[in-house]
Amino acid sequence: MTLSRRAFAQILGAGAAAAALPVPRLFAVPPPKPSLVRLNANENPYGPSPAAVAAMRDTFGIASRYPDEQIDELTADIARLHGVSPDEVLLGCGSSEILKLVASAYSSPSRSVVIADPTFESIVHYAKASGADVVKVPLDAAYAHDLGRMAPAGAGVVYVCNPNNPTGSITPKASLHAFLDSVPASTMVLVDEAYHHYAASPDYESVAPLVKSKPNLVVARTFSKIYGLAGLRAGYALANRDVIKKLFSHKSWDTMNVMVLVAARASLADTGFVAEGRRRNAATRAHVIERVRAMGYDVIPSDTNFVMIALRRDVKPVIAGMRTRGVEVGRLFPALPQHLRVTIGTPEEMQRFLEVMSAL
Repeated sequence: MTLSRRAFAQILGAGAAAAALPVPRLFAVPPPKPSLVRLNANENPYGPSPAAVAAMRDTFGIASRYPDEQIDELTADIARLHGVSPDEVLLGCGSSEILKLVASAYSSPSRSVVIADPTFESIVHYAKASGADVVKVPLDAAYAHDLGRMAPAGAGVVYVCNPNNPTGSITPKASLHAFLDSVPASTMVLVDEAYHHYAASPDYESVAPLVKSKPNLVVARTFSKIYGLAGLRAGYALANRDVIKKLFSHKSWDTMNVMVLVAARASLADTGFVAEGRRRNAATRAHVIERVRAMGYDVIPSDTNFVMIALRRDVKPVIAGMRTRGVEVGRLFPALPQHLRVTIGTPEEMQRFLEVMSAL
């Protein structure tokens, strides 16, 4: 996809208009530093759905009550969305809690956790808390999970982030399906679909429908990315009901508050917000990739709301240089020390990034 400067200017105007939408404020919250462009955490730069904001505003009156009813309602909504029963759904304080529960329930000093390298690292910390070894398997030449090497004997958990963070790449659906058919039943496969909504490749497919037929499969989803609720912390797991029971036995009660529960429900119902978020992200990402490639840099094909740029030199000074110029980008990933991860922000933010990158 190629965009003219005029087309990008139109996107810029649309982004500015979206950013200017009034958001109800109940308290005087200091705004972030106006000079700082945050492109470091794969957040949604447009914020949550207006419907989610309204739902939270209308819920303050029941803040004195425990969120039992709201937990049941959100669980039922998610079950309907995926065509499963409510006892095949487990809510979490972000998908990070789901990763923690899987590591706690299925890894141990004698049962390792297997991950790609690089990938999202939080499960590494949770595995270490369980005393489990962590086995890292480099991504293949296409930046997909090398699944043929990711099921060693005795593994407790295989973690597959698809699309993958930090590369933005996908593991093809045929490879993942074949892997799920071959992995030992004693090994739990955790597929993290945090960036599911952004994926448009014909080779990508969610494995959520397989939880009914694969008793050793857990699928994690989050409301932090396209739904724009990263600061509220909401996620969930889909799995066989016996797996859900085991995960629940490791869970603290009421880790999600009433505000995030109603916001998540409203977000699921606002399908137009998701479609618009996908469109804006794809258009801005395409322009950024075009400009970066024009500067002479390669970009790993991305199905997410971030890109990984091959700088061909040590990325640490670039990260530091951008920070001093008011642009926060992704951290160093040791497996790819010459690659820079950049979140796709608003068109205005990406214009600032491109200017700083060009200057550097």
